[in-house]
Amino acid sequence: MNTLTSLTVPVTLLLIGGYGVYKKTDVYDALIHGAGDGIKLLFRILPSITALFCAIYMLRASGALDIICSIMSPLTSFFGIPEECSPLLLLRPLSGSAALAFGSDIIKTCGVNSLAGRTAAVMLGASETTFYTISVYFGAIGLNRTRHAIPAALCADVAGFIASAIAVRLFFNT
Repeated sequence: MNTLTSLTVPVTLLLIGGYGVYKKTDVYDALIHGAGDGIKLLFRILPSITALFCAIYMLRASGALDIICSIMSPLTSFFGIPEECSPLLLLRPLSGSAALAFGSDIIKTCGVNSLAGRTAAVMLGASETTFYTISVYFGAIGLNRTRHAIPAALCADVAGFIASAIAVRLFFNT
């Protein structure tokens, strides 16, 4: 199985290159053109990503994250979301790496088999980095107005968070 796994990427690259040769495409030129387009895309979305990371850092460093979590506490406890997981509700839509770091801290502090650890793990899998994804994809195609995309995505995140808490309690009887 390890051999099969380690060969996946090289075989995929060979198949793509072989298909390009079969179709009489200049594979190297296509690769260089794609890399150039990728760099152009990076420069278009870099301001959005930079602003997003600054906002996340300011939320955590200022203590605003803790204040917001304490305000949300009655609502999260109503839905069965452990208090330790409250910051994930705010961080996950903003940044995957910040949410993963916080989830890792929850698991280290509370334990892997704790209610908070299990709920955090399921929450991370059941939600999306909404603002990051929207800023990257909408920025890539040059759209400034997201219209209904953000409210719909945030509703899906909330549903995922609530379903995570319910699922952990149902399946693990905690």
